[in-house]
Amino acid sequence: MTGIEIAVGYVFAWLVRKAKRVTGRADEEVDRTLDAAMDQLHDLVSTKLGGDPALHRLAEEAQAGQGEANDRTRQRVQLALEDAAEQDSGFREALDQAVEQIQSLNRASRAFGGVSAGDDGIAVGGNMNVRADHGSIAAGKIVGRVTLGNPPQPGPHQD
Repeated sequence: MTGIEIAVGYVFAWLVRKAKRVTGRADEEVDRTLDAAMDQLHDLVSTKLGGDPALHRLAEEAQAGQGEANDRTRQRVQLALEDAAEQDSGFREALDQAVEQIQSLNRASRAFGGVSAGDDGIAVGGNMNVRADHGSIAAGKIVGRVTLGNPPQPGPHQD
């Protein structure tokens, strides 16, 4: 994935976060450094692309609550950024630096436990694979009793 493709994803994520804040659904605690870096990337892209219809469409999709940008919209923004980067090496350099800064902050956030869970929860900061076979049981967490095989029939002698 090129830096421009990543930039499009970050710009969309920025637009989604801003849309959530406007409607009051954003998380209370936001990493201020990462937020500032994403603001900087958005400012860089929106200043360069100005009134580009693809960027406006990307914003509309983010405000509509889509989980990710439509492929066609993403490609159009990517092409607009590629064209701008080809025409302006200073912009290309600034774009690459902005993307690298966000990626670095994301890595640092994960390295310092960027996940959390409340009481009785499980937080996983990477892949989690839970598997059971041959009549066994697997889970991230089990609360209560678990019986495998042929459990005895409930009766007065059991709880």
